[in-house]
Amino acid sequence: MGFILICFLNFSCYLCPDLLSNYMLKTDTANDIVSNTEDELTRFIDPYTDFGFKHIFGKAPNRDFLIKFLNGVFRGRKVIVDIQYKNTEYKGPGRDYRKTIFDLYCTGDKGENFIIEMQKAKVKNFKDRSIFYTANLIQEQGVGVVADWDYLLPEIYFLAIMNFKFDNSHPDHFIHDVRLMEVETGEQFYPKLGYIFIEMPKFKKSEGQLENELDEWLYILNNLKKLDDIPLSLRGKQEYERVFEIAEVGNLTPEEMNEYQQSLKIQRDNASALSYAIEEAREEANKAEGWAEGKAEGKAEGKEEGKAEGKEEGKAEGKEEGKYENAVETARQMLTDNEPIEKISKYTKLSLEEIGSLI
Repeated sequence: MGFILICFLNFSCYLCPDLLSNYMLKTDTANDIVSNTEDELTRFIDPYTDFGFKHIFGKAPNRDFLIKFLNGVFRGRKVIVDIQYKNTEYKGPGRDYRKTIFDLYCTGDKGENFIIEMQKAKVKNFKDRSIFYTANLIQEQGVGVVADWDYLLPEIYFLAIMNFKFDNSHPDHFIHDVRLMEVETGEQFYPKLGYIFIEMPKFKKSEGQLENELDEWLYILNNLKKLDDIPLSLRGKQEYERVFEIAEVGNLTPEEMNEYQQSLKIQRDNASALSYAIEEAREEANKAEGWAEGKAEGKAEGKEEGKAEGKEEGKAEGKEEGKYENAVETARQMLTDNEPIEKISKYTKLSLEEIGSLI
């Protein structure tokens, strides 16, 4: 029995300008976080929307698509024959436990559980979130078990298809197979827990370069919305022809069309909000930079002005002090000559009290 956790990343979020301005310093361009969304409908649905992914992979009649894709990802390490879909909400053991909601949740033919999400844009602490999801599944195993439970756990795999790139990852290495390994020997230490991350922006193969089923599925995910018809190399393969038939906008029911339009609206609104936040962040950053430069320039100018003003004030104060000292010296001489105090005050401009202090 085992779990396989899969995350197709397709989430757009709004960031406040203060946080976003800091985040933008670590990204090359705004295009890394804002997705282009067209107003017109394409022939085939966008598989990166919440509706699009669930419509193609999340319905019981289409389970073969997901099986084929999973088998391509695991490349023979696991062979899945059948899956069953389950409730997508995991509430945890207690009322206040942090709730986890997945886009898809299904069980394989050997008891494996697949938790499948879809997300489009980079999110904060994504690796931590991946660990949290698998920890939820592991913890769930100990809820309600018998007293003599021996801690035997199922296999758990977290598989994420990301429409963004990890920071500082190798430009050509787009599939990351992460497992618990013994560092010294390089041998796998625990075979029932693993993480597979696929960075979709790095998958750039054209139709003529597709080598296997995994390449074909990744090509479909990356290009379905852009295509006007099923590629020649995929024709004659029943599962791919069914994918394109199901994904054709013209084949959607009125209810499905409404749901798809709502899904697109959310994606466009999120992209618009994020784009606006980026503009605000840039303006705030420019203001802050200008304020800092202006403050520095103001300090320099003020310092020079202060020097000039201080020089003038010093001259004036020195001049006054010199006059006073001369007056005192004159008063002392007149006192020596026994001149009347009133006369001394008249000629020196000193007060009677000041002259009296000299006697």
